[in-house]
Amino acid sequence: MYKLAKFLMGGRVIVTKFQANSSRVDRFVQQTKAFNVLTAAGKTALLHHVKLAAITLFSAATLFCTASDSAAQSASSNQFSGIGRTATAAEVKAWDIDVRPDLKGLPAGSGKVQDGQTLWDNKCASCHGTFGESNEVFTPLVGGTTAADVKRGRVASLTDPKQPQRSTLMKVATISSLYDYIYRAMPWNAPRSLTADDTYAVLAYMLNLAEILPDDFELSNKNMAEVQQLMPNRNGMTREHGMWRIDDAPDVKAVACMSNCVETVKITSSLPDYARNAHENLAEQNRGYGPFRGVDTTRPPVAKLPGSDLGRLAQAGSTATGTTSSAAAPTPKSGTPATLMPAADLFKKQNCFACHAANSKLVGPSLAEIAIKYKNQPTSEAMLTEKVIKGGAGVWGAIPMPAQNQLSTADSQALVKWILATH
Repeated sequence: MYKLAKFLMGGRVIVTKFQANSSRVDRFVQQTKAFNVLTAAGKTALLHHVKLAAITLFSAATLFCTASDSAAQSASSNQFSGIGRTATAAEVKAWDIDVRPDLKGLPAGSGKVQDGQTLWDNKCASCHGTFGESNEVFTPLVGGTTAADVKRGRVASLTDPKQPQRSTLMKVATISSLYDYIYRAMPWNAPRSLTADDTYAVLAYMLNLAEILPDDFELSNKNMAEVQQLMPNRNGMTREHGMWRIDDAPDVKAVACMSNCVETVKITSSLPDYARNAHENLAEQNRGYGPFRGVDTTRPPVAKLPGSDLGRLAQAGSTATGTTSSAAAPTPKSGTPATLMPAADLFKKQNCFACHAANSKLVGPSLAEIAIKYKNQPTSEAMLTEKVIKGGAGVWGAIPMPAQNQLSTADSQALVKWILATH
């Protein structure tokens, strides 16, 4: 004997058909407002019919969800058939490069301090300085640590108000953080171009600059744990606070006084106009990888912080509306003798390839692009010779070319002639 049950559930009416010791979903129909249970005679069903139908409804809904999910997956598979494939083991390995603080994920390899110095001079020094002191854009990597800090595992100068800057090695607690970042993100213009051995060598040299490792040291995956115990601020990271475990007590026990509050906090110092745009527009000086930030330094600073009219927020910056001006580049040293070497070798010695490749744009234009733009202009050689020494910006974008005032006029002219003639 068959019994037909029709139920309103959500946006659908489920029609089921029962038979002795069996049940199945026949079909689904659009929503109606009817809710009734029909018997073969077409009369009002008994209560036990309703209970039976309700149980069946639950089972049918479960079957419907399972069937729908399977159908959706099948449809999706059919819809994108032939697109994509399973990643190979080599591809997964190339992507899975993170190194944990317990050194899990550290690749096998090694690098010597002296090899790291060569890599540093060629790939790192242009931004981070010959000795890790960094140039005027980046903060120092090395400095502010002592032999006593290495022994204690805590950098004393972090709490010294006279310390002018905090270097990377003053702050970082784990050597894995340094390895991981260098390997995945450096050098700036060619991330992921360093091998595992290169990264060990660069890191060894960086720690040597900080007088943590000796000149003849070879850093490897086998002794990284030992070197971790020499990190100057290895004990500077604590888990004794509420941010580590949700049920911990907070590490700050401040009590708001809520009395004698200052109406408005005034900022009494600000960058002068000439310094604000000294490196051109910071908003446009971001590489094409990862997150970035940068204030538009071609505009005057805001008169006050956003939202300061809504409460007691600080007024920020200067209200000056005058135009900004770039800082003048240093003038070249007079009488600097020319080097007696081929222009191609001089190009390498001066680390020009860190920003300029032969045929593709890096930080600056390629040599081929420069040659195409200027080789047929009669005054280009003299103009470019001066520009190499004094620096400049704006022709190839907002990223400035720093002044190369260590070059003599003769060397600069030799480089320009070589670029225009051979590219």
